[in-house]
Amino acid sequence: MNSIDVAIIISYILLTLGVGVWISKRASKGLDSYFLGGKSIKWYYLGLSNGSGMFDVSGTAWMVGILFLYGVKSFMFMWMWPIFNQIFVMIFLAAWIRRSNIMTGSEWILTRFGDGKSGRASHLIVAIFAIIASVGFIAYFFEGVGKFMTIILPWDLTLVMGDAVLLSSDQNYALIIIFLTTIYTIKGGMFSVVATEVLQYFIMVLAGVLVAVYAFITVTDLQITSVLSADWSNVFFGAELEGSWSGRFEAFNTLIDTHGYKMFGAFIGMSLFKGFFASIAGPTPSYDMQRILSTRSVKEAAYMSGFTNLVLFIPRYLLIGGIVVLGLVFLAPEMANSSSLSLGDLEVILPKVINNHVPVGIKGLLLAGLLAAFMSTFSAYVNSGPAYIVNDIYKKYFKPSETPKHYIKASHLASFAIVFLGVFMGFFAESINSLTLWITSALFGGYVAANFLKWIWWRFNGWGYFWGMTSGLIIATLQFLLDQNKANFEEGSWLFDAAHLPAIYVFPVIFVVSLLGSFLGTWFTPATNMETLKSFYSTVRPWGWWNPVYKTLKNENESFEKNNDFISDMLNCIVGVVWQSSMILLPIYLMIRDYPKMWIALAVFILTTVILKFTWLDKVKKYKN
Repeated sequence: MNSIDVAIIISYILLTLGVGVWISKRASKGLDSYFLGGKSIKWYYLGLSNGSGMFDVSGTAWMVGILFLYGVKSFMFMWMWPIFNQIFVMIFLAAWIRRSNIMTGSEWILTRFGDGKSGRASHLIVAIFAIIASVGFIAYFFEGVGKFMTIILPWDLTLVMGDAVLLSSDQNYALIIIFLTTIYTIKGGMFSVVATEVLQYFIMVLAGVLVAVYAFITVTDLQITSVLSADWSNVFFGAELEGSWSGRFEAFNTLIDTHGYKMFGAFIGMSLFKGFFASIAGPTPSYDMQRILSTRSVKEAAYMSGFTNLVLFIPRYLLIGGIVVLGLVFLAPEMANSSSLSLGDLEVILPKVINNHVPVGIKGLLLAGLLAAFMSTFSAYVNSGPAYIVNDIYKKYFKPSETPKHYIKASHLASFAIVFLGVFMGFFAESINSLTLWITSALFGGYVAANFLKWIWWRFNGWGYFWGMTSGLIIATLQFLLDQNKANFEEGSWLFDAAHLPAIYVFPVIFVVSLLGSFLGTWFTPATNMETLKSFYSTVRPWGWWNPVYKTLKNENESFEKNNDFISDMLNCIVGVVWQSSMILLPIYLMIRDYPKMWIALAVFILTTVILKFTWLDKVKKYKN
């Protein structure tokens, strides 16, 4: 690595540490200040911070790989997560969540189900999940950033004692980066996290723009068209996915056939089905929800969520598109001729392009940008996880009347504990990936049905929530165990077929079982106290089946009106998903020089922006707070 690139990376690290420590004094006033920035941070800073936290290294490497292999239609793979949940948050969920005026996602549950046994059971489940997820993702980051830095940086940091390897090079890289990030995150809480993430966002954007410009200058139109087929740039698809590669690149079609998404129409349909319910369920109890709760008002929560969409996708896909163009021209011929081409080769396209096909200076900025992407995502989890330990468990059940200074110290210890556990688990790298997949699978299996119902049905209670999440968790765990043991099942048996079924196709089973648990848990237990329901419904104002609660409130206050915005909210969500998709497609078409489709994407972006201005933004401006 050139000394210029090294100097850029070191300067970035020192600047980040300096900003984080300098601003940390503002976090010492109490838990609200430490975890939510005192609800005083401006919405556009929180939006930049939220976008920065979603700009992660492992996700970027994965997106590079699938765009390289599948072409433009691969943007629909994002619906698995689903990325359009950010649109639902922007249109109505951010306002609903912020109106609760609390600190964490699990504390929010008490406003819906009350502080009795059922409410506390639901509250505890969410808190425990948030803590386990934070530890699991930190472990995943530990594994990922170490391997990434080892591929990129030239120094071998292996620690050896005699003939024994105490710490590998990638483990030492990971420990150094995690240690540096933890310093400012723990010291400054949300203030330091947001300040450094805003800085990191602009570094990532600069890196993305420079890579895109370099790819545009270096690679000619002829070089791109010699690799790509017409279908590679086609966003439309049929029931089955036909590989678009031809001639000497035919090996990539075979790779597509082995990836498990050949029935592309069914896959997209299932992703949309899952995505709709997962989006209405709301954000999981992590850094995304913390940003919403950190805003100064309901109005600013909506602004922040919309701004997150606007600042995230175009810069990120400029970077991804630039890397993919360089990979297509310089790596594809060699990969296609490989006798051992596998899906794993897609994961190293990003570091290979950086190592061999990015010039001095841009390489240093790009590495600083990707390091910033890791540090911003990592710091977001380190800040959000301890909030559940201190506020939802320690303060609520053990020490409810201590001083703010005491809780800040407890937060520091909780942060160190979460980082330590995550790093400790990260040393068992072979099992961590499976554990992380289990956490996310269980989350979206058990989380979706119960959290969907909590918004729309007044009779749904705390025990229904508890058993809905638990039953979904059980089925998701069984699916995970089948997947782990699929090598032991006889080909042709139903166990073999079930074990080899992609996880997305198991979602309807998990969803139905979780719904059943939710309904049975609700019907066999008493309804939530009417006073709790009245307080929740009058404060949050969701739409759905709330008629008994609405009638009670109407009798008490003639001027009370229900939320009748379901149809307009759903139409806005459809427009928003198209708006979001245009921001992904626009930079991709620009980078592959498909200008007719680029202009169409730009026209769609402008049209949907104008529509949302009148149908969403003007309505948000009328919010009272």
